[in-house]
Amino acid sequence: MGTRSNAAKPGKAATYYVVREDILPEALVKTLQVKALLASGESATVHEATERVGLSRSAFYKYKEGIFPLSRIDRERIVTISIDLEHRSGVLSRVLSLVASYEGNVLTIHQTIPLQGYANVVLSVETSGGAEMLDALVEAVKSADGVRKATVIGQG
Repeated sequence: MGTRSNAAKPGKAATYYVVREDILPEALVKTLQVKALLASGESATVHEATERVGLSRSAFYKYKEGIFPLSRIDRERIVTISIDLEHRSGVLSRVLSLVASYEGNVLTIHQTIPLQGYANVVLSVETSGGAEMLDALVEAVKSADGVRKATVIGQG
């Protein structure tokens, strides 16, 4: 017998389905309820939220990366971009302004200490546009003044 993985195989695109809520298993519906409680701030921890809806934490962690409300899948996408910036005043600020101009929301920023005149910055950005907007954003960042290199290192 073969095994079945919850994640898409490397190099293979995930397959998505649209399914009515009333035919979903209870654990999947409760996973969405937990995610909503956490996102709204009504519950501060996974433990608190899972207790509130009557779901085990292990079931939540098993399903949380595999189920999303349809509206979120349509709108949001998280991309991680690695950028080498010249160590000059205002360069990072201009890059962040570019991200905002393409309707991107910066979730995290990690910057290394500048060495030999360059610093590496890794941005996790939530985008609301499609692949074309993401491509345009990355191209705009690559061509920005003070950017030596920009590469997409992850998408989710």
